[in-house]
Amino acid sequence: MHARLATALFVTFMAFGAGGAYAAGSDTTTQLTPAEVRTQLASAQGLIQQENYRDAIQILNGVVESSPREADAYNLLGYSYRKSKDFNRAERNYKRALRLNPEHKGAIEYYGELFLETDRREKAEGMLAKLEALCPSGCGELDDLRKALAGGQTSSNW
Repeated sequence: MHARLATALFVTFMAFGAGGAYAAGSDTTTQLTPAEVRTQLASAQGLIQQENYRDAIQILNGVVESSPREADAYNLLGYSYRKSKDFNRAERNYKRALRLNPEHKGAIEYYGELFLETDRREKAEGMLAKLEALCPSGCGELDDLRKALAGGQTSSNW
C-alpha cells in the first residue's frame, strides 16, 4: 500500500471511525481543531491527486460538518464533485467557498472551469475578470483559467 494512501486511510479512520469528528453512537459532531482541519484537508488533497474523489468527498464532508466556515474544504469539495461529473453539487460548493471568501482564487478558477465544462463560457469569462482584478501581476489560478478558456486542459495541479 502506498504511504500516502495509508496515511489518508488512517486519517479517515481517526476522523470517522475512532470518534474524531463524530462521537460514537451520536448524531452530533465535535469541532475539529485547526490542526485537525489542516490534516484532513491534506489527506483529501492526497486522495484527489490519486483521483480518489469518492473518499476525498467523504473526508471533506466531515470537515465542513465540523467546521462550516472552512472555504478551502468547500473548494476541494467542489473540485471533487466536478471531477466526479456531479456538476450541481460542485457548483453549490464553489458558491459556498466564495460566500465565505469572495477572493478565494482557487474557487474562482475552478468555478470558471465548471462554467466551461457546462457550456457557460460567458460566466467563465466573468471568473477570469475576477482573477485579473485579484492578480494584477499574475498568478497560477489566472494562468490556468486563461489556458482553459483558450481550449487547453483544465487545471488539476496542486
